Amino acid sequence: MGEGHNGLALPEIGTINTEIPSDNSTMTASSIQLDRDPEKTQPVEKQTAGQFVQESHDAEKAEQVTQTAAPEPAPPSMPPDGGWQAWLVVMGAFCSLFVSFGWINCIGVFQDYYQTHQLKNMSPSTVAWVPSLETFVMFVGGPIFGKLFDNYGPRWLLLIGTFFHVFGLMMTSLSTKYYQFILAQGICSPLGASAVFYASMTSAVTWFHHRRALALGITVSGSSLGGVIFPIMVDHLVQEVGFAWAMRICAFMILGLLVISNLTVKSRLKHTVKPFHPMEFLKPLKELKFILTVTGAFFFFWGMFLPFTFVILQAERYGMSTNMGAYLIPILNAASILGRTLPGYLGDRLGRFNTMIFMTYFSAIVVLAIWLPSRSNAPAIVFSALYGFGSGAFVSLGPAVIAQISDVREIGIRNGTFFAIISIAALTGNPIGGALAPNVVSGSFTKLQIFCGVVQMAGATFFVVARVYIGGFKPNKKL
Repeated sequence: MGEGHNGLALPEIGTINTEIPSDNSTMTASSIQLDRDPEKTQPVEKQTAGQFVQESHDAEKAEQVTQTAAPEPAPPSMPPDGGWQAWLVVMGAFCSLFVSFGWINCIGVFQDYYQTHQLKNMSPSTVAWVPSLETFVMFVGGPIFGKLFDNYGPRWLLLIGTFFHVFGLMMTSLSTKYYQFILAQGICSPLGASAVFYASMTSAVTWFHHRRALALGITVSGSSLGGVIFPIMVDHLVQEVGFAWAMRICAFMILGLLVISNLTVKSRLKHTVKPFHPMEFLKPLKELKFILTVTGAFFFFWGMFLPFTFVILQAERYGMSTNMGAYLIPILNAASILGRTLPGYLGDRLGRFNTMIFMTYFSAIVVLAIWLPSRSNAPAIVFSALYGFGSGAFVSLGPAVIAQISDVREIGIRNGTFFAIISIAALTGNPIGGALAPNVVSGSFTKLQIFCGVVQMAGATFFVVARVYIGGFKPNKKL
């Protein structure tokens, strides 16, 4: 210890006074003193403060970077696979498909009507562009509407789609010229129907996993029921009140059902806005399993709507009455109700790819074995029932197999890419069929029927290749 000027003992510089008070009082900060030279300790304090400020600045900067480039959200929880909310969405989606895809399913009625009324001076191939464009626009909107769904959910898609679908049908009721039918029925109405279709189908997917194919089967059976009711409804209304008011009555009915859809359909996912990158729609095409699946769907879809469009004309060509012919499309769509639900149920238990392969081969065989040699009423009716059952499975199982090979967070984009590609088949299929059957009054439908069966057989074969690529040569495997 050193001594001061007055003989007092002073602690040496740099030592710590660790004397503890004799009483039992609590130790305070003043009980421990740092006896350093203030001039020497000051720089240390400044340095410490500087480090603290720098660390705080770095932390704030890191937080800003984290907020700017947020990590990918965690995968969503497993869907409930049921419950009143999930089935309410299915009900609303059922109504949506009743008025969207269900309306598209009755295109054969308009092909037959226009061929003998407003557009009777035009060739079948030319008239076929109206229903073909209607089907094409219905599906080609997939990438855009899929992206909008991923970003914003179904609400705005349903509202805007409702307006365009109903407005297009109202304008169709006023149409008398070819270009007017193209604009109103071929573009405006199916554009709205497309928005409604994608918003509802994709919303239903988000609520189910193990029972997804069943839920989608129930959902798309709405399109089959619409395909049963609308052809009969249009045929009778045209005879009773004329074409214009028939279209308006249908439009009002569609509006009422879409009100239900707007009130019930919603997504289970939390949607966040992401930048629009056109190339992300091509991203699924880098996966061979996706390419093989979509190729199979393209070929099958190329021929799928030919019976819907030409079965009435072909049956009437070989003696069926006009009144009887008007019921072929309802028969086809009535059988499709079972075809869109039962295969979906089996797909969840036996494998969606397995069921898809069986049903697509079944449809192709029915075309070649029954429709091709058909020359009387009975084969035409039997074909309509069997083909409706077989082809109906594709509509419910198509989105199910895409969901099976996709991340549910990208289901909107991937479904959109899927439907956009097969829309090209829908656009070209009917005109090709019309060109192969140029004389619907006295000509032959053989070339059209062979084309239909062969491309569907090719589609089924591509589904087999996709299944083998994904699951290997294991016939008993559930896939």
